[in-house]
Amino acid sequence: MDYSHFLSMAEELSLLAVIVIVFLADLFLCGKEEKGLGDVCAADNQCAPACGCNLRTLLPVLLLMVHTVINLVPWCAESCLPSDAFGGMYQHTAMMTIVKSVLNTGVIVVFLMAGSWLNRQENRIKMGEFHTLVLFTLLGMYFMISSGHFIMFFIGLELASIPMTALVAYDKKQYESAEAGAKYILLALFSSALLLYGVSLIYGVTGTLYFDQMADTLQVNLLSILGLVLFISGLGFKISLVPFHLWTADTYQGAPTVVTGYLSVISKGSAAFVLMTVLMKVFGAAAFQEMWSEGFFWIIIASITIANLFAIRQKNLKRFMAFSAISQAGYLVLAIMGSTSQGMTSLVFYLLVYMAANLGAFAVLHVVEQNSGKIGMDDYNGLYRTNPKLAFLMTLCLFSLAGIPPFAGFFSKFFVFMAAFNAGYHLLVFIALVNTVISLYYYLLIVKAMYIKDNDAPIAAFRSDCGTRAALAICMLGVVLLGIAGCFYNYIDRFSYGL
Repeated sequence: MDYSHFLSMAEELSLLAVIVIVFLADLFLCGKEEKGLGDVCAADNQCAPACGCNLRTLLPVLLLMVHTVINLVPWCAESCLPSDAFGGMYQHTAMMTIVKSVLNTGVIVVFLMAGSWLNRQENRIKMGEFHTLVLFTLLGMYFMISSGHFIMFFIGLELASIPMTALVAYDKKQYESAEAGAKYILLALFSSALLLYGVSLIYGVTGTLYFDQMADTLQVNLLSILGLVLFISGLGFKISLVPFHLWTADTYQGAPTVVTGYLSVISKGSAAFVLMTVLMKVFGAAAFQEMWSEGFFWIIIASITIANLFAIRQKNLKRFMAFSAISQAGYLVLAIMGSTSQGMTSLVFYLLVYMAANLGAFAVLHVVEQNSGKIGMDDYNGLYRTNPKLAFLMTLCLFSLAGIPPFAGFFSKFFVFMAAFNAGYHLLVFIALVNTVISLYYYLLIVKAMYIKDNDAPIAAFRSDCGTRAALAICMLGVVLLGIAGCFYNYIDRFSYGL
């Protein structure tokens, strides 16, 4: 083992280079602005209130796009083959590269959404911190996804969690943001402690922390079962599964809307993929699979049902989207049932569709909040009359989240149901299908508010900034094109590489 093993971590090294460039660029540009040595930043930010586009906001987007293209396009046949480094602590497959590229796309959309907000006077000095923190959380998710050893997995988990706390509490002068940050870090530490304790129990049984070696030596006994339960509990917090969801609504409401969108999709998606990977690699034996499948059976039912019932009662749209995210997490985990390649492909496709629709909805919430300060459902009454384009785009995103054909959300849910049904979970699929009808009702509440309900003082007409328009365009293309791609699922399924 030598330093040449680092060359196998091309995706992580590329992202680290992006982080360094973004950090240095922000350091020098803001240094000039703060010390009065020039008007580079000031002149560059003159258009910020109108369009939110300048060098400091566009540079991370461009770098991340280049990073994604470089790592997504295979430069040689060997890059598509499974490989590992550091004795198996780091692993690479083509499916992992696809998942990382999906996360990259979501971060690009988040950066575009955040442009005008970061260019506000109170946030401009902290702009570089926002980009750097987000990229560090993304790097932590990279380590989690490619881990073949629990030490690397835990390092990635903490690298993804700790900067996220700073993002949640980014508006430090706002009481709700500070409260959300405090709740998130306390519960994140508690869940990490549970997970680490579970891993230590599994280590005590097997004498190793390598996933492959654990699978060969792990026996069904009290310690290993308790370790499995604690591990699922720790990751259940990250995915917002019931009963580990109690932090979600308060944190989503208190965090900045851009951060809420990032937390609801990127963090959740990476944790769901890692959960499926570890369950298949470490706890893939028939005896263990029967146990955790039975547990997830009830967790999925509780997550989807309870979240749907609570979402109906919400008037604050960020809390509404929090319970929507809990429900969507149940569908994500539904793809894990059976531990099949079809389930893996369905999970990744569902994550991509959910990212497009959910970030599109959050982009509308964010731009409306930035221009009017309103976030309540009743505030959206009559939005179609003043901002018809935003109302139309919001409707498309909600229809996709609800699973209405022919939008992409219909196909993503159908594929997840099909994977679970083929694995033998017929009753679970039926219950999830019934809950889909319930979710359609509360998503249509927003559509009813925008198109049917009257409002004596509707949200005034405004023009979105260019970054938000670009983010919305990407999300709408995703909702439409992924819906078309869903018709050719047999071809998509061929990307289901082995783990």
